Amino acid sequence: MKKGRMFYKTFIPILVLGVGLVVSFGAYIYVNTTHSVVDRVSSSKQSFISQTKNSLEQKIQTIEYAFNTYSTTSSFESVVKNPITEKDFEAYRNVNTQLNYIATMGLDGTEYSLISLAQNWKISNGKLTSLTEKDRKALYDDYINGKDRGLFWMKTDNGIRFVNTLPAFSTNKQAIALSDISLATLDNTLKTEENTPIIILNKQGELMYETGPDDKRLTKEQLADIVVSVGTEHRTGIVTVPNASTGPVKAIYARSTYNNWIYVTLLDQKEISTALKTTKFGLIMMGLVITVFIVIIAYMIAVYFNKPLQQIQRSLPKPPHSSFKNEVEWILHSINRIVTEKENLENLIEAEMPQLETQLILNLFRNRVTPEELERIMPRFGYEPIEDPRYVTMLIQLDSYGGREAADKDLLLLAINKMVEEIVPKESRLLPIMLNDKTQATILAFNGTGEQEIRKQVLDYAKTIMKAVREYLKVSVSFGISQTYGRLWESKEACEMSKQALHHRLNLGKESIIFYEDMAMLVSGPALLHYPSELESQLFDAIRLGDEEQVPRYLYPLLAEMMKKNKQSMNFEVALVRFVNNLIQLEQLLGVEVLMTQDNHALYHRLLDIRNPEEIERILVQEVILPMVKSMKEKTNRQFRSLSEKIAAIVRAEYDQELSLEWIADRLHYNPNYLSSIFKKEFGMTFSEYLMNYRLEMAKKWLVETDMTIKDIAERLQYHNSQNFIRSFRKKEHVTPGSYRKLKQAQ
Repeated sequence: MKKGRMFYKTFIPILVLGVGLVVSFGAYIYVNTTHSVVDRVSSSKQSFISQTKNSLEQKIQTIEYAFNTYSTTSSFESVVKNPITEKDFEAYRNVNTQLNYIATMGLDGTEYSLISLAQNWKISNGKLTSLTEKDRKALYDDYINGKDRGLFWMKTDNGIRFVNTLPAFSTNKQAIALSDISLATLDNTLKTEENTPIIILNKQGELMYETGPDDKRLTKEQLADIVVSVGTEHRTGIVTVPNASTGPVKAIYARSTYNNWIYVTLLDQKEISTALKTTKFGLIMMGLVITVFIVIIAYMIAVYFNKPLQQIQRSLPKPPHSSFKNEVEWILHSINRIVTEKENLENLIEAEMPQLETQLILNLFRNRVTPEELERIMPRFGYEPIEDPRYVTMLIQLDSYGGREAADKDLLLLAINKMVEEIVPKESRLLPIMLNDKTQATILAFNGTGEQEIRKQVLDYAKTIMKAVREYLKVSVSFGISQTYGRLWESKEACEMSKQALHHRLNLGKESIIFYEDMAMLVSGPALLHYPSELESQLFDAIRLGDEEQVPRYLYPLLAEMMKKNKQSMNFEVALVRFVNNLIQLEQLLGVEVLMTQDNHALYHRLLDIRNPEEIERILVQEVILPMVKSMKEKTNRQFRSLSEKIAAIVRAEYDQELSLEWIADRLHYNPNYLSSIFKKEFGMTFSEYLMNYRLEMAKKWLVETDMTIKDIAERLQYHNSQNFIRSFRKKEHVTPGSYRKLKQAQ
């Protein structure tokens, strides 16, 4: 199957990344291995050169020790001072025997000579030779005169000569001992199976010995660099010397503590390359094998991740043209087209949803929906299942049109329907609908709530709706409320209950809230008792606050509702006694004395004896309610005045600090909103305005009486920058602070 572009966009990066990691890992291993091999070879070379140094030094020290020991014997003294000739065979044999003995202790192939400066003879290699004065003078010049040491080494054409002037521990030199180590002897002594090159330098950097192929030898400059690099501190180590033709050369050295000779060998790159040959081959093979695996893995990953794309491609229609860069662009284009079509379809369905939902509610009231259909349809409209559901049907009808024409009835019902939709939370109802041309209907939903709680909640909804309709539409409405039921398909019976309840609004008057279960008690007896608890609660709140403006707003509707809804005399008297009794309890709670004075002890009898509603209203308003309001107003005014003065005192004392009403409220243990309202009521301005005005008054005082700069005044008055202070000052005084100071100074 032909691979798409996305396959290669997945395959190639994975392949490149994998190969790059393999190469990096191989290079890392190779570098570390190279370092390890170099360290191993260097360590081996270091051990070799140290052993070579120790071996040669041991032989040299033996020769030195033998001559020094011989020079301290009495036979040496007698032999050196004895003129040996061809006839002195015994003396010659003794000297020759001693030299042969020293030869057995030293290096094989070394030629030993003893020269007597006192008697001018020389024994070398078994031969006795007489010295001329010229020879004697040459010996003094070469080995004694100008020499600060009695023991030293020097390079000769055939090897290395060890010179030991005797006696060793005397400045009066009588003899010279020479040990000539030939190149052949040194080669045999220092030669190794690997033919490792060895270079020996004295402490002056002079080449004493060199072995190995010619191409391994170093120049004088390089030898001098080695001596300088070695110095006198380190006994062994590695130094790098430059080489213009082959690049830097690593020289491994060991410095002698005996004669400060420097033994040097070179790090052979061929040897390192040979050691790394197997490693290179192994790394290459490993890299090839891993690369093959990476190719396979990259291929499998690319196939795996592109398989869903190919499946999507097969599911989508073929594009009319192939202008897309890759499969993803084509798929995204197709998905966007599908999403757009889906959104258009959803928008179309969304536009029709209210009509469909309205039809569902109408079908519920007409009993045209089965339980199975409800279980399937309700989730489509966003209604979640309710555990232990209870439902109530609430119907609303207009009592009047509020001065409008009958033709406006439909608009009024539509507005009421909208108010119900806004007031009752969505989770507590189904969609409110227009049941017919004179009735609005709503099914209220409750979750596992008791009957009394449901009744209270429905009553609250009804009162809130009635109040909103009265305030915004200027019309009155009545409510019919069914009994609770547990299954939605029983909504038709519940709707009939609500209609029957609404039939009794003629007996009760307008703005009635009628529950179906109360209808049997509405005809006679205590069932007609109606007490406006909500209005009473709102009235008592206004009395507590001493609010003379709010009291009439709740008092007159309360009295009117008691008189209107309790048409039987007995019911009205009971409601009136209840209201007076609640007033007395409120008086005791507030700590005021109005109803309990001597003039008002018979208030119950006075009110019950009066049959004129207007007189009852006058007594309650003039002799009871308003005196209580005035008493509470004086009490709250004193409290407000005290708190306001405390706030003002804090401002006057701490105006030059960071002040806020929240901070003062926390300090005085009051709510900030409460302090804000009483402060404004007492001073006629907000706290912020009072604080700003006081600070500006202090600013005016400082501008006249002090030399403080405007910036200093602004900072002391807690302005974040002087420009804010200047703007506030100019807004209040209509001049800038600088102009105000000049104006006052001119006066």
